[in-house]
Amino acid sequence: MIESLISSKTKIKLLLKFFLNSNNSSYLRGLESEFDESSNAIRLELNKLEEAGLLRSNIQGNKKYFQANQSHPLFNDIYNILLKFTGLDSLFEKVINQLGELEHVFVVGNLAKGLSSEIIDLVFVGDIDKSYLFQLVQKAENELSKKIKYVCYLPSEFSEQKFIAYRKDYLLLWSN
Repeated sequence: MIESLISSKTKIKLLLKFFLNSNNSSYLRGLESEFDESSNAIRLELNKLEEAGLLRSNIQGNKKYFQANQSHPLFNDIYNILLKFTGLDSLFEKVINQLGELEHVFVVGNLAKGLSSEIIDLVFVGDIDKSYLFQLVQKAENELSKKIKYVCYLPSEFSEQKFIAYRKDYLLLWSN
């Protein structure tokens, strides 16, 4: 019973890690320290996900790196379920679609790393009404029961290349 619960928590962490941001890749020992879980539990779940074809792997040096298999028929379904699980899908409805002159929205922090979090960190790029954004975020926080932290950039202030070079933990959530 306890093993299946640990396995289930581990599987959710792995799915978040690899499917929420499909550019993420990692190896067993890295996941062990990141998740603070036993390597055996992680190894078992990695093997199951790889056997099911949901993860791909490649060897680099003496490390086996895993990454989401974006060509798997269930990739989009799993991604959409994870959006619902994290509350990011509601952000589309409640906030992003109502902001107007928006160019990009990035998720940063723990969610972008594929880790579960009670805080959603966002970067908005566009010429938007910040007071209206504040109202929308407050409503979304109440409905999601999560805190939302955000930063806004005007398009003239934002350089995507510099942002991406600076932030290793980002996920493009929306782009115009």
